[in-house]
Amino acid sequence: MQWRVKFVDYPEQWRRQRAELLPIIEDTIARGDLMLRGQLADFEANLARFNGSGHAVGVSNCTDGLRLLAHALDIGPGDEVVSVAHTFVATISPFVLRGARPVLVDIGPDHLMDTEALFAAVSARTRAIVPVHLNGRTVDMTAVLKAAESVGAVVIEDAAQALGATFDGRTAGTFGQASTYSFYPAKLLGALGDGGAVLTDDLSLADRLRALRDHGRVSKSDLDGWGFNARLDNLQAAVLDWRLRQLPGWIERRRALARAYTALLADVDGLELPVGPDADPRRTDVFQNYAVTTDHRDALADHLRADGVETLISWPTPLHRQRGLGLEGWHLPQTERLCRRVLSLPMHPELADDQVEYVAASVRRFFGR
Repeated sequence: MQWRVKFVDYPEQWRRQRAELLPIIEDTIARGDLMLRGQLADFEANLARFNGSGHAVGVSNCTDGLRLLAHALDIGPGDEVVSVAHTFVATISPFVLRGARPVLVDIGPDHLMDTEALFAAVSARTRAIVPVHLNGRTVDMTAVLKAAESVGAVVIEDAAQALGATFDGRTAGTFGQASTYSFYPAKLLGALGDGGAVLTDDLSLADRLRALRDHGRVSKSDLDGWGFNARLDNLQAAVLDWRLRQLPGWIERRRALARAYTALLADVDGLELPVGPDADPRRTDVFQNYAVTTDHRDALADHLRADGVETLISWPTPLHRQRGLGLEGWHLPQTERLCRRVLSLPMHPELADDQVEYVAASVRRFFGR
């Protein structure tokens, strides 16, 4: 289908970046710097500095970052890991595959972990809490840290969608023991393929993760134990390093687009909007997604598709309703309601002002405004 407004416009992104990225790609290949070379070390240092973290460890993807953390922190049988069901399965699968039991809590009006429900869910068996900073908005980390402290649990932040977001002046991913990020192409900071990183202030944990991502190697010939193959390659690191320098401007563009959507759609009855970019003084949201909710979600999505507007539903079936996962038995009414009602509108730095106006006009027509 020929979209008039794409959810993410990769061809336009490449058109704008091609002249800058091609010399970086050519130089990296010409040098033969393909794995665990200087470009990766530079990107890791710059990413840690950007985020305000002590150490960054580039990995093959965000899922592998969580998998390495589950292994490094020895989370497994007998442990409980508390998280949410309104997220991608990768948030909890690395812990389940290590033998841990997931404990799922409901979400609040902003689509994030309900911290009151969190306090009721933790116990002496809780080994880790994994808050998900969804759509570029940070969970109330003050409450999460209190809940973790009450039972001696570690906090691992799933910040895949929140690079650059803040809560009470601190960057998402700097509150817990460690945090993970995704560089999937559609993310705020996207690679030309897959990629991810783990950030932490714990040097010993960072060193352990670097060994684990490279088969347990601590030098060319020495092994510190068993490990995995989960490295971020140098070509992706070089591209990501250049894009990281553009990220502050891209975040401001996303926030400007969110302001435009909010202004154009604020008076539409039957449509609930995300918290606006200037509405919460405790947070700086980076708007990985602009997620609206409505009781007429599927009809609205069909209407927008007919008008040439590409949208995304994340996720129509919550994890505890996925029969193949064996997670039945959780009572999560707000999660289930959101999954029936949520729809993300196009949101990316290449989105033009007139495209936002076109999307908003289509939405307004649907609701009879």
